[in-house]
Amino acid sequence: MNKKFKTNIFLIAILGLVSYHVNASEYSILPQPDKIEYVWGEYSFGFDLSVVYPIELVKESQLIKEWLTTDFVINPVLRQKKDEGHRGNINLVLDSNILPNQKEGYILDINNEGITIKANSKAGIIYGAQSLRQIIQERDGRFVVQNGTITDYPAFSWRAFMLDDARNFLGKEVVKNMLDEMVALKMNTFHWHLVDDQGWRIEIKKYPKLTEVGAFRDSTEINHFHSEIYDGKPHGGFYTQEEIKEIIKYASDRNIQIVPEIEMPGHASASIAAYPWLGVSGKKISVPCYYGVMYDVYDVSNPRVRTFLQDVLEEVFALFPSPVIHIGGDEVRYNQWTESKRVSEYMKQNNLKTPAELQVHFTNQMSNWISGKGKKMMGWNEITGETVHDYQTGNEASIGNELSPETIVHFWKGDPSLINKTINKGYNIVNSYHVYTYLDYDYNSIPLSKSYSFNPIPEGIDKEKEKQVLGLGCQMWCEFIQDEKSMNKKVFPRIAAYAETGWTKNENKNYSRFKNSLEFFLNKWKKKGIEFGPTL
Repeated sequence: MNKKFKTNIFLIAILGLVSYHVNASEYSILPQPDKIEYVWGEYSFGFDLSVVYPIELVKESQLIKEWLTTDFVINPVLRQKKDEGHRGNINLVLDSNILPNQKEGYILDINNEGITIKANSKAGIIYGAQSLRQIIQERDGRFVVQNGTITDYPAFSWRAFMLDDARNFLGKEVVKNMLDEMVALKMNTFHWHLVDDQGWRIEIKKYPKLTEVGAFRDSTEINHFHSEIYDGKPHGGFYTQEEIKEIIKYASDRNIQIVPEIEMPGHASASIAAYPWLGVSGKKISVPCYYGVMYDVYDVSNPRVRTFLQDVLEEVFALFPSPVIHIGGDEVRYNQWTESKRVSEYMKQNNLKTPAELQVHFTNQMSNWISGKGKKMMGWNEITGETVHDYQTGNEASIGNELSPETIVHFWKGDPSLINKTINKGYNIVNSYHVYTYLDYDYNSIPLSKSYSFNPIPEGIDKEKEKQVLGLGCQMWCEFIQDEKSMNKKVFPRIAAYAETGWTKNENKNYSRFKNSLEFFLNKWKKKGIEFGPTL
């Protein structure tokens, strides 16, 4: 081979690399995948798209068809795979050897022969499809995808959105709409706040008055906390157990577990309005129309009250397949307990010196009962006995924490050092520190950039203990949210920032790239009529 020929070959190779760099269409995906490798070329297909799937992925193939039809107005043909040579434009492969240690991971491979989504679980197939939705481009009446391979899996196993349906009842269509947006963002946990002072939203057959009375109120406080201004409109609603089952199935099909929250021992006014004997005073009260931390709490010294709560949870366990049950446990005012002779006597009998110790005592009882039922208890970080509110100062708990070791502590308030303290005691935590994750806060308090900056891993924690941080949650508290439109403006676009924080390794996050990838979702939300907040 002469020198001139060698030089020409070298120049052709260099020009090929330059051409690839110029012409390659880089993927814009949110959340950012773990690894992307580009290959020269594009895969092109028309409106006669086919999806080939194994029998185990019937539901997933139907969902993929639905998503592609919605996004691109095409109607894919679904074909069950008959043999190894049977291929389509999009091929779904379920194989336990694909990323075996990452149950939500997937490999999305695009080459000149077609598109393949491979995973060891149905969840991985669903998430691979979400990435594919974002990289298909329409050009000259056809659809093209840059060739390449995406290898991807989440940084955290708990990626949650919480909806407060108790303060203002929104209904199952709103819930389903949120589940659709969650799966598109690869979020896997819907934390459903179904019970609070202002409303009981879940049918419990053994105690029908919980919804007959507790699900309705005469009016609603508006504008802001303690405004003492009311809209004068009756408000109410609840989910029947059949509706709950319908929503659970809808979520499960999209790899979303629903974690119900049944508040105790505080935030109990709606249930006490239904059954006054649940409260300390035994007096009849109304479902509150105003917001804030209430006076009425459960009488945890009464065995009948504990039986009631266990009866409620038995029906909840029968409905929800989730291994985790959230009991709230936050914002308990101790006034009623300290003013009750009966409660004081119970505390003496059990060597409990402060109301905080009484709450820990009660929570320990519940955590171990729940553990005995094969479930894990979860609660806001007050369940550890640490004082995080001014109105509880002076009532600290000094007794040992006897929570079931499987209890998940949901951190939302207090000195961040309490997260490290809880982890060092051996508990798993979900980090929802309110100054970063509360969607009811305005955009001046939590702009999109601050949402994105959140790191669930606390500073100063030992590397080997980082695995005890299961992930994060973002919370949509609905005191002043009375319809889906006002909720959406708070949730979107910040939910996308939390989604990437839960999926993408912290070292791979980049706000500029995130903002670029967000455009796909902004356009999708506009198309669906979702009004969103500032994108700064």
